[in-house]
Amino acid sequence: MPSFGLGVYKVEDGKEVEETVVKALKLGYRLIDTAAFYDNEEGVGHAIRNSDVPREEIFVTTKVWNSDQGYKATHDAFNKSLEKLGLDYIDLYLIHWPVKGKYLETWRALEEIYRDGRVKAIGVSNFQVHHLQDILDQFKEKPVVNQIELHPALSQEELREFCSGHDIKVEAWSPIARGRLVDEPILNELAESKGKSPAQIILRWHFQNGVIAIPKSVNPARLKENADIFDFELSKAEMDAMNSLNRNERFGADPDHFDF
Repeated sequence: MPSFGLGVYKVEDGKEVEETVVKALKLGYRLIDTAAFYDNEEGVGHAIRNSDVPREEIFVTTKVWNSDQGYKATHDAFNKSLEKLGLDYIDLYLIHWPVKGKYLETWRALEEIYRDGRVKAIGVSNFQVHHLQDILDQFKEKPVVNQIELHPALSQEELREFCSGHDIKVEAWSPIARGRLVDEPILNELAESKGKSPAQIILRWHFQNGVIAIPKSVNPARLKENADIFDFELSKAEMDAMNSLNRNERFGADPDHFDF
């Protein structure tokens, strides 16, 4: 799985998402993250199928939405996503949120889909430690990825340590906190000293923490900027300064208290 990719949440299906994915692939992106809930799987699939990049070089993630969870419904949802994408297989299939009373049966369906070979890997999104422990205690296959809200204001160290201890990769959605941290003095000082943007500093922080980041943008210049994080490093002192920005602040829903 690539260590960096493109998220397409709220990117409109059709021309917008197709052009965005095509541009990202031309810039070297190889991880594309979508979901049934985003309602743009068709456009993502069309862009991938018509790309000059071989299918086996592109890592495609999609997710089962909350209203489609449960054993049989998940099987149906996966088939629908595969059809919309127009692909022979999906690289990574995730449970989008831990729907109480359903996520274990949903995971049972994911195990079967994985064993059938229609998906290369299975994982979860927005799972807390206790949700992960439920799966580890009851199933043979463990999640290989946990995609969570993660940024300097919400560093999730305890959850990241748990995942690391169980060989579960952590992936960050909203990795730059939707631009809410651009006024942080520490961030701006680092950006100025490195000749980089605040977003690039944050994305480099993720990379050095071993976190997979999937920033979203439809702007070609921003797509290029977001990917340009591999020609500099943050020192330990600079990483510590970034870590100090944590205030356990969520901008998205709490996985233990959501109602959608």
